[in-house]
Amino acid sequence: MEIMSFNTFGLDARLGKSVALLGFEQPTPIQSATIPVALTGQDILGSAETGTGKTAAYLLPAIQKLLAQNAPAQIAPHALRVLVLVPTRELALQVNEQAEALCKHTDLRVAPIYGGVGMVNQEQALKRRTDIIIATPGRLQDHIQRGHVSFKDLQILVLDEADRMLDVGFLPAIRRIVRELPRERQTLLFSATLVPSILSLASEVTYKPTRIAVETTATPPAIEQTLFTVPEHQKTEALQKLLADQEMESVLVFARTKHRADKIVKHLKRANIRADVIHGNRSQGQRVAALDAFRQGKARVLVATDIAARGIDVEGISHVVNYDVPMQAEDYVHRIGRTGRMQATGSAYTLVTPLDEAMVKKIERAVNQKLPRRRLDGIDPNASMFNQPDAEAIRRYVEQQRSQKPSKYASR
Repeated sequence: MEIMSFNTFGLDARLGKSVALLGFEQPTPIQSATIPVALTGQDILGSAETGTGKTAAYLLPAIQKLLAQNAPAQIAPHALRVLVLVPTRELALQVNEQAEALCKHTDLRVAPIYGGVGMVNQEQALKRRTDIIIATPGRLQDHIQRGHVSFKDLQILVLDEADRMLDVGFLPAIRRIVRELPRERQTLLFSATLVPSILSLASEVTYKPTRIAVETTATPPAIEQTLFTVPEHQKTEALQKLLADQEMESVLVFARTKHRADKIVKHLKRANIRADVIHGNRSQGQRVAALDAFRQGKARVLVATDIAARGIDVEGISHVVNYDVPMQAEDYVHRIGRTGRMQATGSAYTLVTPLDEAMVKKIERAVNQKLPRRRLDGIDPNASMFNQPDAEAIRRYVEQQRSQKPSKYASR
C-alpha cells in the first residue's frame, strides 16, 4: 500500500515549509481522511480522540483555504475568517500554539480567546486584523456581548472536542455564537464519541456533513497497562516507589479531586521529586507555568484532575499514573491515551484499592482485555484500608455500601 505524504495535499509552499519544520512526515489516519475532504469545502462530522493528530487535520485545510484567497492585505480589516471553538483554556492555548507554528511563514494572524484572564489584550487582538481565532465559548460570548468581534467575513467554523464542550455546559453558548455566524460557511465538528447529543448538535450546525470515523482500538497497543493493588492509606508511598524508577521521566498523575491533587504534590516535593499541579482552582498563570515546567522537564511529575487535564497535549509523556481510579471507564481510556501518542510507546499504571474492583471490571470490559497486576515491594495489598483512617476511603466505603443495599422505600 502506498504511503501518503503531506505533499499529496498540494499545500501552499509557505504552509508546506512550516509542516516540514514541525517534523510532520506522514499524515495520521485522521489527517489522511479529513484534509482532502475539508479542502473541497464540505462540512465534516468527525469522530477522533485527542492525540490522533486531529488539530492539524482541521488547521491545515483551513490555513490552506486562507492562503489560496487574496493576500491578507487586500482583505477588509478585522476579517475574522476561521473560528475554532474548544472546551478549555489549556486546549485553546495549545491549538493556538500549533496554528501560530503553521502560520509562521505567512502573514496570517492568530489569537486565543479564553477566560480566567483580563479582556483588554483579547479585545485589542479582536480589533486588529485577526484571521484565525481559537476560543472557549464562554469568553467569546462575553466579547460578542461587548461588540468586540464581527463575524461577517467568517468562512470556517471548527468545533473541537464537541462532546467535552457539551459536558461542561457550553451548549447554550455555542448556539448563541452560531446564530451570529454567516449561514454560508464550512463547519468541521469533531468529537471523541458520536452520541445522540452530538448528532443533534451536528444537525443544527452542519449541512450534509461527510462523516469521518477513524477506526481505533479502545486503547493504543503501544501502551503497557498495569494494575497495582494498594491499600488506600499507602497510595502515596506506592506512587513514590513507582517514581523511584528513573525511566519514569515525564509522568502525568491523575487524582480525583483538587484537594487530593494538592496533597499528592506536597508529598512528592517533600520527597524531593520535582512536581507541579494543575486543577480548576489554579489561576490561568499558574496553569500555564505548570504546563511549561512539565513540557520543559523542570517538573518531572504533573498532577492533574480530569477536568483540568482535558486540554493537556504534551509530547513525550512516558507514563500515566492513575492515583485514583476514574469514575467512568471512558475516562480511563482518555487518561491513559495521554501517553503512547502518535504511535509512540508509553506505560499506564493504576493504583487499585479493594473498593475499586467493580470499576476495574468495567474498565477491562471497555478495553476488551484482562489487565495484568503486579505487586510493589513493601506494599501489602491485603492490609486493612482503615489501619490509618482516610476520609476518602471512608466516604467511598459508605457510598459502596449504600449502592449495594436497596432502599427499603424503593418499591413504594
